[in-house]
Amino acid sequence: MKLNGEKIEFREGMTVSELVVEMGFSEAMVAVELNLDILPRDSFSSTVLKENDCIEVVRFVGGG
Repeated sequence: MKLNGEKIEFREGMTVSELVVEMGFSEAMVAVELNLDILPRDSFSSTVLKENDCIEVVRFVGGG
């Protein structure tokens, strides 16, 4: 699987939700693109990652 452009190893059966938490992020503070499609937040826990997936995780940060 590719995560933010880098090939990574991941646990079989891992969901997007589990990946986001493992990265140290809150689901409420990220946007996820899976295979060029924006993934709705309510799908994070039901979307199981596959070996050939490409995922981009973008974290929201405040500023001004």
